[in-house]
Amino acid sequence: MTKPIYVLNGPNLNRLGKREPEIYGTTTLAEVEVMCREAAGGRPVEFRQSNAEHQIIDWIHEAIDRGAGIVINPAGLTFRSIPILDALKMFPGPVFELHITNVHRRESIYHDSLVSKVAAAVLMGLGPDGYPTAVAAMVRLLDANAARAGRT
Repeated sequence: MTKPIYVLNGPNLNRLGKREPEIYGTTTLAEVEVMCREAAGGRPVEFRQSNAEHQIIDWIHEAIDRGAGIVINPAGLTFRSIPILDALKMFPGPVFELHITNVHRRESIYHDSLVSKVAAAVLMGLGPDGYPTAVAAMVRLLDANAARAGRT
């Protein structure tokens, strides 16, 4: 059975589409989930959101045992959560960090990502379209890795 891609979303992303639409747009998280599932093709996706750091860590632990890749938008936890960094360091597959905005064009508090220290790729500034872009890129990377390992 094909292992899923985990798409994990941090605090306040449940308000996507309503929260500061001039910054984050009007696309809802439910719409983002549909975009991710379409971009994954036939590969399963575990799409989740939590405002609680410990829940995100538990999902990363689950992905360690069950997942092929992680696309994570830790939101505000990106810049302060050493426990999320430590959990991601244990994940044996690729991790993509994702942000809806280009955090480097925002206030300096958003410039130092802990997650970037373990991410294979960082996607930002594409708005909600960054999600399906990240998922499609993850599928291609996982497929290429499997082909190289002789597991086509």
